[in-house]
Amino acid sequence: MSKLNQLLASIGVTAALLSAGTAMASDITGAGATFPYPIYAKWAEAYKAQTGVGLNYQSIGSGGGIKQITAKTVNFGASDKPLTSETLAKDGLVQFPTVIGGVVPVINVEGVEAGQLKITGETLAAIYMGKITKWNDPKLAADNKGLKLPETDITVVHRSDGSGTSFIFTTYLSQVSPEWKSSVGADAAVQWPTGMGGKGNEGVAANVKSIKNAIGYVEYAYAKQNKMTYVQLKNRDGQFVKPDDTNFKAAAANATWKAEENFFQILTNQIGKDSWPISGATFILMHAKEEDAATAKDVLKFFDWAYSNGDKMAAELDYVPLPDALKKQIRDSWKAQIKGADGKSVW
Repeated sequence: MSKLNQLLASIGVTAALLSAGTAMASDITGAGATFPYPIYAKWAEAYKAQTGVGLNYQSIGSGGGIKQITAKTVNFGASDKPLTSETLAKDGLVQFPTVIGGVVPVINVEGVEAGQLKITGETLAAIYMGKITKWNDPKLAADNKGLKLPETDITVVHRSDGSGTSFIFTTYLSQVSPEWKSSVGADAAVQWPTGMGGKGNEGVAANVKSIKNAIGYVEYAYAKQNKMTYVQLKNRDGQFVKPDDTNFKAAAANATWKAEENFFQILTNQIGKDSWPISGATFILMHAKEEDAATAKDVLKFFDWAYSNGDKMAAELDYVPLPDALKKQIRDSWKAQIKGADGKSVW
């Protein structure tokens, strides 16, 4: 059993972080992105131990999280696809980031170990378009001289649900492949040209692990904790790099976060010789006008605690904690943007 699975088992979760049977009246509820699920699980366990307040978080994908918070069936939604200010305003929402991480192509090819295979963005897009179908294709072979690649068909695995991980992945493919941009595009859900679907990062990881000669994409914590074979990617500066928190941090180094833009930020294909090209932040969605001010404050207390106490836990799972200056901006935005029914700030 992987460390991640042990962690989830230890706090009694499968689809949610805490079972309904153990939930307390003061517990908070959230739903959405699977990308940050490992760190939210870890934070929830520590927070409950310190405060007695539980978190029931359903890892259902960003699309589901956006739907549930819009419908007001949870206290917060979670999405790896940042929403524009126009979309947020239409639905009366605000958003703020929690951590930064990386989306990682993973493979199951006999004889190929983690970090050995090198892939360019153009080649990755061609694989996901069904134009490169064999592992020993000349384009792959040219970037991997000395590495024995089999003459076998590539099985492509993608997300079947509305997914912020897919948004980050397809945004990157759109940046490096004009053909992908024009024919498929970037979104949480797209019409995939080829391949089979898996639900959540968990589903994609399970499919890649069980199917020989498969390729998929998952958040790095899933790749690392499940000991999956990740690849090197060629970044915007022409360097082949491996995924790790240092390279995710490099990708975020030039980001400019603005509260007035609801912290909207895309971190894919960033400049920098060390930048991991498929990096991204993950976001929390709440209502600007909260009908239950006390519960909204409880949600903010959880994330305030996570910002103050959760950096080490995030780093252990290879997420990049937010800079302190950004955390201050976010806390200030809570005071300005999130209000109760009486118009007063809930924070």
